[in-house]
Amino acid sequence: MYGKRNEHSKVTVIAPAKINLSLDITGTDERGYHLLDMLMQSVSIYEKITLTKQQRNVTISSNTRYIPTDSKNVAVKAALEFFKATGVRGGVHIYVKKTVPIKAGMAGGSADAAGVLVGLNKLYRTNLSRERLCEIGLKAGSDVPFMIVGGTKRVQGTGEIILPAPAMPKCYIVVCMPARGVSTPAAFANYDGLTEKIPVDTEGLVAALSDGDLRRIAQKTANVLEPAAASPDTEPIKEKLMNNGALGAVMTGSGARVFGIFDDENKRRLAAEAFKGKVRSVFLAHPVPHGAIIINDRKRRNSADYTRG
Repeated sequence: MYGKRNEHSKVTVIAPAKINLSLDITGTDERGYHLLDMLMQSVSIYEKITLTKQQRNVTISSNTRYIPTDSKNVAVKAALEFFKATGVRGGVHIYVKKTVPIKAGMAGGSADAAGVLVGLNKLYRTNLSRERLCEIGLKAGSDVPFMIVGGTKRVQGTGEIILPAPAMPKCYIVVCMPARGVSTPAAFANYDGLTEKIPVDTEGLVAALSDGDLRRIAQKTANVLEPAAASPDTEPIKEKLMNNGALGAVMTGSGARVFGIFDDENKRRLAAEAFKGKVRSVFLAHPVPHGAIIINDRKRRNSADYTRG
């Protein structure tokens, strides 16, 4: 009897991080928020979120000390928005096993929030549609809807418009985290002061994805925030990835992580080895076709594939 009761009081979710194959800024809205046009891709670097029912309140803990424990944490905010939207009386304790560092441009916090919403929907049997979860998620953070949906998508507006895109073909990815992170608000603020801006061919990238042409996809990756992030590590990491066989390399999100795309697993492995001890961490990844999903913790492990730098 205890086992059955416990089954309905706890749920575990894995939520993949994301990379930006492209990131363009098309303007601002009436609130002054930047309007985006991005090709986003889920990758096999996972946050692992375990949710446990409690009678009231939203609490959170983690394997790292460097996360807020109040509504400044997007995962806590997502849980509060869930209970507000559904009228469910209850609470939850959130345990986050973090893999994605903060200030990395891979939306680790938004992945946590997506995992919380998907998990709460299961835990409290609210049967909300994915579209409704995305609506709730948007109130917690602009990247949360994509982190719920996942896969390869074209994301526009401030994150609320999620359009289908051709799937990323099979490839191998190296993600490098430099010693210093980048502040997202600072990167966007710096962008507004730029006099020269990186051109981003979003339509060309969509066409390359449609053709399944990995080399052209890699060459079309671009991010207008690279100079705005002003990380001194970006260009050296990109250059080193290319010198070690990457078809293309670009900063993801607002930084500071940089990833390279490879067509050969052995080249990818050798490139990752070249960065050991040179950057904070090196992750090996591949594209995945999903966002946050429920797992049975007894049968499936956190499958993030990484090596520390």
